[in-house]
Amino acid sequence: MAMIETINLTKKYGDLVALDNLNLVVEEGSCLGFIGPNGAGKTTTIKILATLLKPTWGEARVDGNVVGYQNHLIRPIIGYVPDFLGAYEDMLVIEYLEFFAACYGLHGQKRRKVVGDVLDLTDLGYKAKAEVNGLSRGMQQRLSVARVLLHDPKVLLMDEPASGLDPRARIEIRELLKELRRMGKTIIISSHILHELAELCNAVAIVEKGQLLFNGSVAEIMRRAGTGRVVHVRVDDRIEEAAELLRGVKGIATVDVSSGEEGPRIEIDLDPEHGMPVSEIPSRLIAQGYRVAGIQQEQVNLETAFMRLTKGIVS
Repeated sequence: MAMIETINLTKKYGDLVALDNLNLVVEEGSCLGFIGPNGAGKTTTIKILATLLKPTWGEARVDGNVVGYQNHLIRPIIGYVPDFLGAYEDMLVIEYLEFFAACYGLHGQKRRKVVGDVLDLTDLGYKAKAEVNGLSRGMQQRLSVARVLLHDPKVLLMDEPASGLDPRARIEIRELLKELRRMGKTIIISSHILHELAELCNAVAIVEKGQLLFNGSVAEIMRRAGTGRVVHVRVDDRIEEAAELLRGVKGIATVDVSSGEEGPRIEIDLDPEHGMPVSEIPSRLIAQGYRVAGIQQEQVNLETAFMRLTKGIVS
């Protein structure tokens, strides 16, 4: 079942097209990594889903409810985490959470229990009496997550939750998000830290210049970007001649000469439709009198897939 769906979603600011007929589907319980260059339309999409922006045309649905028409039904089931925390000055952590819990209609003993639970879940209990403005960037991000969990939403919309965090804080946020996924939340995470998204997410959407380039599983994007069979070969001499020899071989898509840490190398992208064994490459070179100094197979990951599928174009 689709928890989030956009249908020809378009947002224009004058002549600027921020979103261009975006058709996105996020299944219930899925964790979607929402990626793209700066200015691609990620934040605009998330703000529309959070009912903070109205689309120019098209439609966005959250749990079957239409953004702009049924916002009163959407807001109780979503939690929006912006990239920076906004808070009143000199407010304590526990005061901050109790204030928002009251806004969600939680009072008395129930409010105290819920605030205590989210403090425990986000490991902020020992900071309950600390001032919000005195927290580190990582602590503030965890507090922002704690705030949106007060009403136990079905959907979490997270815009760059690890932006500006040090390595330890990023790891802590990542582990918290893993726990939320285990709890069955439907999560959209916009981030530029792609290797962490690959660990967290079971689905990926790539946008560029306001258009959706890809929406599917992590395994599927790897297949779309290539088979993961990029081979680097080093030969002792005559590297340009060796590269030319391989260019005419059936099963090899492209051949280039590039610089690596250990010197010049031949970079070979194998044809995904052919299924050529990697061992055939050194065999062909050796048969023609070349001395192969090394061969290494490169695995396509989310970062290389992103680079292959996008061009860095912004709206």
